[in-house]
Amino acid sequence: MSALDVSSSLYHCSIKIASSKLTDKPSLYYWIILLFEHQLWTYLDYFRDYAELCFKEFGDRVKNWITLNEPWTYTVNGYVTGTAAPGRCSGWQGRDCAGGDSGREPYLVAHHQLLSHATAVQLYKEKYQASQKGRIGITLVSLWFVPYSYANPDQIDARRALDFMFGWFMDPLTNGDYPSSMRDLVRNRLPKFTEEEAILVKGSFDFLGLNYFTAYYVQTAPFLNNIFSLLIDSYLIDARVNITSERNGASIGPKAASDWLYVYPAGIYNLLLYTKSHYQNPLIYITENGVDEFNNPKLSIEQALQDNQRIDYHFRHLQYLQKAIKARVNVKGYFAWSLLDNFEWASGYTVRFGINFVDYKNGQKRYPKLSAHWFRSFLKKH
Repeated sequence: MSALDVSSSLYHCSIKIASSKLTDKPSLYYWIILLFEHQLWTYLDYFRDYAELCFKEFGDRVKNWITLNEPWTYTVNGYVTGTAAPGRCSGWQGRDCAGGDSGREPYLVAHHQLLSHATAVQLYKEKYQASQKGRIGITLVSLWFVPYSYANPDQIDARRALDFMFGWFMDPLTNGDYPSSMRDLVRNRLPKFTEEEAILVKGSFDFLGLNYFTAYYVQTAPFLNNIFSLLIDSYLIDARVNITSERNGASIGPKAASDWLYVYPAGIYNLLLYTKSHYQNPLIYITENGVDEFNNPKLSIEQALQDNQRIDYHFRHLQYLQKAIKARVNVKGYFAWSLLDNFEWASGYTVRFGINFVDYKNGQKRYPKLSAHWFRSFLKKH
């Protein structure tokens, strides 16, 4: 049996499992394929061919395609910090990386991801959309950045931090070029779109998938203008900001199991309003939003199912989502992360994001957590 046969069988199985009221939104790229270190332009051809194969085989059933999921995450973790595949970073960082240049490679990788996405979208719109009657978009992830103080420099820095994460992708998708703050600071290390490429990328989505989990404080970082930073090129310092989870000794929100996740529900509202005002109020689906707890083997299954903190997390985020909708943000859907506990990237099985508990030691048996029952009740009422 070929890989395509296996994929097709799995997809048919998922369709049978899903109820008729659920709509699937498969991602073509979810951090499975390693990007090339050199000759990145060849990646466009491979991705276009792969996307076309998927459109041909599954387009009669898939009505909502996502080209890339979180290109920022695998660009930064793969080519800046070296903490994820392919594990590249600059030598001065002192990490055991497989070579790399954190001041240039991430910008090249992100650039080609945008071109690959836009190429796949163009293909779909020209050859398949009219007959298959589907839509195609991209999913981006972003923190919300809270100014450390009311001082004007911190306000400006919070906006610039957002440019270097969200705007890095959203500006080209909406306007055909990178944010001016990135152009000013990254200068010739930031690739340029040709006139044809700018036209290709601009507006290359029917909907935006948005993943939101947490928020951080941002303050001005004058120390990044010292001699060292002027001699070092790296995405890590290019934005010239200091990002922190604490202010005056207090955390921005309750800490979850993942060391990067702090509960800050207002951030989803602020991010949605920002997207509406700065990016022409696109059609948005919240494609990931959730919180995790530690996988504690000492707990009984009955104890592990008591996840009141997750209920509180989703309830408060959904309240802010409703507030955003009332403010005329064009949000049309919400996906909780996640339906099941899973192998969570570098954290593996040490944390659990699911609303359903998976017993890894006993045949992957599933048990609904308290949050799953809450969601069922919530959906019945709404």
